[in-house]
Amino acid sequence: MGRKIPMSQVAIVMVITILLFCYALNIFHKIFFGGQETSPLYCGYGELHIPLILAAAVAAIVAVINGYKWKFLENGVIAGISRAMQACLILMVVGMLIGSWIAAGIVPAMIYYGLMILNPAIFLVSSCIICSIVSIATGSSWTTAGTIGIALVGIGMGLGLNPAMVAGSIVSGAYFGDKMSPLSDTTNMAPAVAGSNLFEHIRHMIWTVTPSLILALVIYAIMGLGRIGSDMDMSAVAELQAALAESFDISPLLLIPPVLVIVMVALKTPAIPGMLGGAILGVIMGMIFQGVSLSDWFSLLHYGYESATGNADIDLLLTRGGMNSMMWTVNLIICAMMFGGIMDSSGMLATLAEAMLKLAKNVGALVTVTVVSCILMNVIASDQYLSIILTGRMYREAFEDMRLKNKNLSRCLEDSGTLTSPLVPWNTCGATMRTFLGVPTMQYAPFAFLNLINPLVSIFYGFTGISMEKMTEEEYQAVLANRKIDKEAALRAAEA
Repeated sequence: MGRKIPMSQVAIVMVITILLFCYALNIFHKIFFGGQETSPLYCGYGELHIPLILAAAVAAIVAVINGYKWKFLENGVIAGISRAMQACLILMVVGMLIGSWIAAGIVPAMIYYGLMILNPAIFLVSSCIICSIVSIATGSSWTTAGTIGIALVGIGMGLGLNPAMVAGSIVSGAYFGDKMSPLSDTTNMAPAVAGSNLFEHIRHMIWTVTPSLILALVIYAIMGLGRIGSDMDMSAVAELQAALAESFDISPLLLIPPVLVIVMVALKTPAIPGMLGGAILGVIMGMIFQGVSLSDWFSLLHYGYESATGNADIDLLLTRGGMNSMMWTVNLIICAMMFGGIMDSSGMLATLAEAMLKLAKNVGALVTVTVVSCILMNVIASDQYLSIILTGRMYREAFEDMRLKNKNLSRCLEDSGTLTSPLVPWNTCGATMRTFLGVPTMQYAPFAFLNLINPLVSIFYGFTGISMEKMTEEEYQAVLANRKIDKEAALRAAEA
């Protein structure tokens, strides 16, 4: 263990990291040279893998200067990667599921029938609501985006909608359900860290998420109003359906696997077996309906499906899937965890949180600091779980000392930690949504209205006092007594 790293050095690491990201994302190139590819600041396609590794190297150098041994930092990196390993495994399995569902005609069938029942005027509202329901039932935004979401993107393209808008509505709905479902891991994690009760936590979140969802749906409805009565070229939709019907044997029976996967996950089947079961169902359906031979499935599951319908839009949408297609995202997650692991193990994240806590002079400021801290943790640590755990651990006593019930903290953690995670391109959630939906994070983020609005509503409640429930004096004294017991136990453990 080294000494505590001063805030000035943490700030240097953060500034260098931000500069690396801005360069990689071509932000300087766009600001100073108007986006011309001949500019000296042009950096290709905006890949973040190498900048994350360089940022980790800078953080490691600062940590070593302050007395941290590399072995200790390496263990922090390994711990960070270990936290993300389940996510990586899920991504690989979902890649196989996507490949099998496209080859089996399941995704094409969902798009085919979706084009018959949805129209542009209500599509964004409908996709948000559908994803909300599926995500509440499954407790998983990833399952929702990796199954229903893919089909909705295809339907939206068929209806002539901007894919970024469609992806934004899908992310909003998926993360509403992820936030509110008792089956969700983050919904269970936030109250555990904050010291509140699960169902009290869910009921308390209704205060902030309900107006946020209503506002998001109103915006989606307004965006759809421009489509009412517009001269939409229905021949393009008919052409898409004809191309799908010509390339795949379309049947309502192909809709059974998505329903079964949703039911399996809702019945608390673990994500990896549930998704793998869905991939196997895809293999079976593909052999029955599309005549795909068993020998072809090994390649399809590994490399994905390559569409050759002759329709450029369909081929672009359906040429995807396979375990190999997820390696870009898996690599990005590992690089991000390298940086986050060093920042966490060296105490730099804690130093950053402590500095921000000094700004919390009242309830509104404390809520704002908590929300901003969660967002920063999502950006720096690249992981929503770390965002919730670190921020909750750092600010729990501050909430208690302001006589605020623990459910206020757990709500803030979800309002910001959970909901802003898919808005960060290198965060595990942002990278995953990009891979599943085929839309870059920075393109769909402006349209993920629920995710953008909810943190602001939480801050508004903090300053106005709406729903910010206070402890009684007896409850606060009980908290102090428990805190004393915990400290005494920690001292005895240290002495032993």
